[in-house]
Amino acid sequence: MLTAWLARCALAGLPEQAPSGFEPLARSLRYQASRLGLTLEGAPPPKAVRRTGNPGCLSFDFIVPGAGAIPIGIDAWADGGKAPASEFLIQAASGLMAVHGRSSGGSRALGVDFVSTAGAALALQGAMAAALGRLRGAAVARVHLSLAGAALLGIGQYIAGATAPEMPERIPPGSGSPLDRPPFVSSDGIVFELESLDAAPWRQLWSGLGVDASLAAQGWKGFLLRYAKATSPIPAEMMQRLAALPYADIAARCAQAGVFICPVRTLAERSRDASASSLWNQGPWRFAAAPGAPAVRPGLPPDALPLSGLTVVESCRRIQGPLAGHLLAMMGATVIRIEPPGGDALRGMPPMAGDVSARFDALNRCKTVREIDIKSAAGRDAVLELCRDADVFLHNWAPGKAADLGLDDADLSRVNPGLVYAYAGGWIDGDEPDLPGTDFTAQAYSGVADLISRANGTRGGSLLTVLDVLGGIVAAQGVTAALLRRALQPSRCRVDTSLLGAASLLCERELQACWTEGGAAERATLQAVLPAKDGRLAIDCADASALRRLAEVVGLPGSAATQEVRGALTAWLAPRAMHDAVSLLAAVGVPAVAVSEDLATLSGHPALARALRSAGYTHVESPWSWS
Repeated sequence: MLTAWLARCALAGLPEQAPSGFEPLARSLRYQASRLGLTLEGAPPPKAVRRTGNPGCLSFDFIVPGAGAIPIGIDAWADGGKAPASEFLIQAASGLMAVHGRSSGGSRALGVDFVSTAGAALALQGAMAAALGRLRGAAVARVHLSLAGAALLGIGQYIAGATAPEMPERIPPGSGSPLDRPPFVSSDGIVFELESLDAAPWRQLWSGLGVDASLAAQGWKGFLLRYAKATSPIPAEMMQRLAALPYADIAARCAQAGVFICPVRTLAERSRDASASSLWNQGPWRFAAAPGAPAVRPGLPPDALPLSGLTVVESCRRIQGPLAGHLLAMMGATVIRIEPPGGDALRGMPPMAGDVSARFDALNRCKTVREIDIKSAAGRDAVLELCRDADVFLHNWAPGKAADLGLDDADLSRVNPGLVYAYAGGWIDGDEPDLPGTDFTAQAYSGVADLISRANGTRGGSLLTVLDVLGGIVAAQGVTAALLRRALQPSRCRVDTSLLGAASLLCERELQACWTEGGAAERATLQAVLPAKDGRLAIDCADASALRRLAEVVGLPGSAATQEVRGALTAWLAPRAMHDAVSLLAAVGVPAVAVSEDLATLSGHPALARALRSAGYTHVESPWSWS
């Protein structure tokens, strides 16, 4: 059953036929909007609404009672340019392909519509925040963002690591073996992920397999840093030890050592889970509301950001939760981050930007920090006191921890009946495998890893934290939806999001195909990343007409088969500079871009520069602009 969470609100003017390259974005917009309970109105927007007229911009209106119609514009590129674009080309130009390619054999597309899905979620979040700002007095006339900005946000921590002033990371695509890294494979051909949040179980597992302690320690270092570096070199001997054993034996050894194991499941297997269809129907958020006190906040000055004057208390680790808080801060909220006494240990992880980790700062620089021991009675009281006057409490603690601490929804509502309580976890109630809710286990369990592997010709998913990032975006979006609902109908709200929900959102099209005959149709005629004389080029022929034109450019008849064209294109590109090749292809209507493989140079890219700022390291700017 679809939620009616924002049933009084609507989207208007979203075109039935999206501009070229925006089709996955428009589809995800419709899906997310329907799951939020928005009415989809196909009528043109009111005449008073001013449009950009840019054919490379997808525009629609968000209509909210009391706030009117808010125009939303989504460009492909951060400079608002009209250059051809698509999910594939933006992944290439933004550096996302390069990060994914660190351990996947070289720059290559993820194989899922990550940028479009994230862009749709950010667009709806921006629309909801703008409406909330208007209701509180801000003069938000229009919201604007770009798909390139969404892509850069997705790799913000890697850009920070590559541009840190002290020991910047240089990890080129293809620098890690696509074989000697997770996931692993057993002698009976089962591909699987391992997860351990502590070194002791890891050591015990490998000791039982006869692996030398120093070698296991070397593997642990690479395994631990896969979240930060998108690469995880595991010594070949360790991979071979597992490859010599059947899966059942490995699983038994993992259970004995305390290491978690999860097979990489297909999307078809995931679709047969009891929770899969209900999660798809519900969307990636689970909302609940009860009557609550009206949220009384002072009116905003006209030039304020839409969430200015609102306070978020955040107690989160790693990426998903901190990114959610970071996005809310970018919209103007005051975010108070709770850290343990002495601060979060990840603050000291190199490379550094002054006295803080550049990667850590990329997700937390806009926040105020309070060091609190939440396990103590005094710490619990301190959290309750912070929440007394807050608007949102956001955490990503392990399941059951909030109740154990006395800081669950019911506990906090007693001190603040109007609080929005937000949980950003790994799994959802009713679908909680006996696994840590971390990115790579969620990729394996949800079918996303298999989807990526089939698109890439590799063994598993991405070591880029795809679900942590999308999960953080979804969590912030859910909080904003709850704040808007509270403004329209005074209530106490709770919103739960998860990595599993983000996975369902990322592959909603493919999941739907699992339940219908015929499967998902192919969407591209030819997509390729190929070497030119001075770099690599991404070419995207999305239809037969573009393929015919490309065939003629490379000296073949227009009727040539795709593989023939690809072979001739490889030879045609080899002696040509990228700039010349892009110009020649653009002249005949074949979209192509240079693949960005050095994250340190992204700020010099004309189509990306507006989304980036150099301040010690390269910051990814807020994805939204408000006018």
